[in-house]
Amino acid sequence: MNYIRQGLYVVSALFLLSLLVMQVWFLDLLTPIIVSVAFTLVVCITIGLVWRYVALNSPDSLPTFFTAVSGFRLLLALAVMFVYYLLDHNDTMLTFFLVFMVFYVASLAHHTIFFARVSNSSDR
Repeated sequence: MNYIRQGLYVVSALFLLSLLVMQVWFLDLLTPIIVSVAFTLVVCITIGLVWRYVALNSPDSLPTFFTAVSGFRLLLALAVMFVYYLLDHNDTMLTFFLVFMVFYVASLAHHTIFFARVSNSSDR
């Protein structure tokens, strides 16, 4: 499925870029990177599989699906940040937040671009 494959490319590129930043500036970003990668992969794969199911079984519900996905992703991201905040003992919340937001925005951009293309191609 193209959505999941492209999502894996985006996450892989961000992961490698994050590791490079970690090595160049001697930053300790490993935990934020791992949490961000896991979150992004789980959300991307889940959205891709649910989208395929909805598109095949109930294509009239796709606009509702797109709206629900945006809310779901935001609430899940807030939950992940809240759990990290509760478990954080080293005052690294700002670092985690910045790394997590890079992955979140990249995932959001991928989602928006992909589904804009899909909806434009189906309108023709």
